[in-house]
Amino acid sequence: MTKKRGVEVATARRLLLEHPGVVEGRSYGMPSFLLNGRFLARFRDDDTVLVLPLATMAERDVLMELDERAFFFTDHYRNYPAVLVRLAEIPPALLGDVIKESWQYVVALPPKRARRAT
Repeated sequence: MTKKRGVEVATARRLLLEHPGVVEGRSYGMPSFLLNGRFLARFRDDDTVLVLPLATMAERDVLMELDERAFFFTDHYRNYPAVLVRLAEIPPALLGDVIKESWQYVVALPPKRARRAT
């Protein structure tokens, strides 16, 4: 039996926003999902891909071994612990698990300090 693959943007958005403290905002000028003022996620590539931070590069390696159709990275993210998720390829339950892991990582970070007005 194969698992259903593919998650709509609305479902991914709901999965992100159901976690405590997650709000929609901007990061580097792009619409994003923030937690305690820190980047949690954003859509890219015409909303077909979700970017999520991870605690370690090893976590990304494990995810890519687990499902190479759903998880990948680009040169931009090569040295950064983040993973790109193809929404059309990921089983919904797996996306929920990966969002939860990302949320747990970011929520444990200290809140971002406010920038001073210049």
